[in-house]
Amino acid sequence: MGWLDALLGRSKPAKPDLDALFALPAAAVTLQAATGFTPVGIGSVSFRAAEGGAFARLEQDVQALLGKSELVRDSYGYTWVVVRDPDVSALVTDLHAANSSLESAGFGPSLLCSLVTFADPSGRRLAIVYLYKRGTFYPFVPAGDTRRDNALELQVRGVLAEELKIEPDLASWFPVWGAPGL
Repeated sequence: MGWLDALLGRSKPAKPDLDALFALPAAAVTLQAATGFTPVGIGSVSFRAAEGGAFARLEQDVQALLGKSELVRDSYGYTWVVVRDPDVSALVTDLHAANSSLESAGFGPSLLCSLVTFADPSGRRLAIVYLYKRGTFYPFVPAGDTRRDNALELQVRGVLAEELKIEPDLASWFPVWGAPGL
């Protein structure tokens, strides 16, 4: 960072730390104890697909690596690698492998986020979202077609603040409407 950047208040973007995903199993235990939300066994990685044969082969390689995964394209133009595993530790390992494969092949800038889905006994869904470009987590709780349960999101932030690096800028807690598992 140069002196002009410092003078203008600019900072370098945080480097993604994919190993932070491995904190999710412990956070899941804390989340369950505090709120009753448990993992549903679904996780996903979202990225902007690139054109060309190299990227198509990479998608196939990621699916072959993970075995029990599927590719889903959403209405916003993003592709989701959806992984299902009832063991949250194995699920996180698969999400890490998918992210790492895309990153090591040079597609890191195309990565958007990863998420793990939770549900409470009444069936309400919650996702813990990892923002790839910021290296932080935040909760997302849909409460209808285009509404969110902001109060529950803030409660979950408080519960997980010691477990995960929570995104401090609430404006960066973007909704992931229609994400697989929600």
